[in-house]
Amino acid sequence: MARSPISTAKRVSYALGYVELGLLTEAFEELEAVASKDRSSIPVMLAHMAIHMAAKDWALLVTVAKAAAKANPALEQAWISWAYGQRRFTSVADARAVLHEAESHHGKSSALIHYNLACYECQLGEPDKALARLRQACAIGGPEFKLLALDDPDLQPMRSRVETLG
Repeated sequence: MARSPISTAKRVSYALGYVELGLLTEAFEELEAVASKDRSSIPVMLAHMAIHMAAKDWALLVTVAKAAAKANPALEQAWISWAYGQRRFTSVADARAVLHEAESHHGKSSALIHYNLACYECQLGEPDKALARLRQACAIGGPEFKLLALDDPDLQPMRSRVETLG
């Protein structure tokens, strides 16, 4: 009796399970076994991003996340991953530029994009811009973003200003 092929959804699930276990080679092998017609699907791209993030392979994370964001601008996670990889691979200023581009797609709805921009602005010596971004993140996403900010090392230079947020 012939066995049916493993679906893309199952392979992605297996790959993400391997990532959680730190078995990145096995995770990558699962994605390599995905049918060629599904390799550019959103779940597969997100799984690749998770592998590259876990491997701290910033160059590949930037490549995959940028391609995903350009092909699927509504995919917020692609923009955030692209910016994160860009920060690690090149610079905070480059990461900020990525999220400025993402704003045209997610600026009204993404607390996380504004939060990350607050971190980048702070790291680039722009505390007033950082505080405005943090306020926006809190307005969209709620007070938990203030709680995150209080412990975030990226926002350490402006900790006393974060504490005064309402």
